[in-house]
Amino acid sequence: MLFAPAQAADGAGSAASTNVAVYGVLDAGIVAERGCAANCANTKVSGGVASGSRLGVQGREALGNDVSAVFTLEAGVQNDTGQSEEGRLFGRQAYVGLDSRLGALTLGRQYNPHYLALTDVADPFKGGMAGSAGNLAGYSVKRYDNTVKYVTPALRGVTASAIYSFGESPYSNASNRAYGATLGYSAGAVNVSVSHQRKNNLILASGTLPAIDMSARNTLIAANVDLKVATVFAAVGVNKGYGSSPWDPNNAYSALALSMSSSDSRDTLLGVPVGGFKLLASWVRKDDRDLANRDASQMAVGLTYSLSKRSDFYASYAKIHNKNGARYTVGNASDSGRGDAAFNLGFRHGF
Repeated sequence: MLFAPAQAADGAGSAASTNVAVYGVLDAGIVAERGCAANCANTKVSGGVASGSRLGVQGREALGNDVSAVFTLEAGVQNDTGQSEEGRLFGRQAYVGLDSRLGALTLGRQYNPHYLALTDVADPFKGGMAGSAGNLAGYSVKRYDNTVKYVTPALRGVTASAIYSFGESPYSNASNRAYGATLGYSAGAVNVSVSHQRKNNLILASGTLPAIDMSARNTLIAANVDLKVATVFAAVGVNKGYGSSPWDPNNAYSALALSMSSSDSRDTLLGVPVGGFKLLASWVRKDDRDLANRDASQMAVGLTYSLSKRSDFYASYAKIHNKNGARYTVGNASDSGRGDAAFNLGFRHGF
């Protein structure tokens, strides 16, 4: 929906030329997990399985000379319980900036480009359902706080973006900072993206627990090609550092973070969605180059059936084969999962 906001008491945001859009996604499904390392709810109702449920507000005001002020506030919603996602009011996105013929410059909480390349370009499951490539590939954290982001305009199909996230830690801006860049090309049936990101992530000592360096360096080459009857997805990734592979950021001292993480690995992804029902299939391999050789592979299948442009049913199944004590789990768009296999069945509506 579009509307002009009422004039603010202090005059800010009162321009009649401002357009504001309210949007959202509500997604709920049944999740059945198996192969849990510890006790878990084997079957449950979850929110945000195929896509994270959200309520957002976006605005744009023309300032003249092809320059516009832009903003986004996006709140994550766990619609199975009504609670906010991550315990934040606007935990998904919160940024403001300028957009012009020279590109867009925004500041605030935003997606990191490596995650966007993996999800938007390489993954037929788009980072959701049990088949999410993020169960094995790439880096766990989707968004960075305190981020400055620049995105170029498209020039003959070529775009680029860069981010810098200030660490803002006591006595040091470097200890938790992040930065990265992506170069992409999209024209006709071909979509290719190359991204690199670095995250300094020193988890400080607490009580008797030692400090842990979960820093990460991730490089990804992602592509998809539309062959009309099907779209072929592929990606190759190189990961360095103990935080460079999926782990639970809410529990840094979990077995996965401390003893199951890989500091040197390679990711490979192949996927194909086919037909009007959009049948999905993907294979992801984690090649651990550490001495422990904790490899893993994920096979996933799924389907979506659209009732309209905004509503669809979905179902998916994924199984991870962990080797040599690896503890990767099958998650979805909003949950990292607890087992090595999961089945999802749900419904999604956008507005």
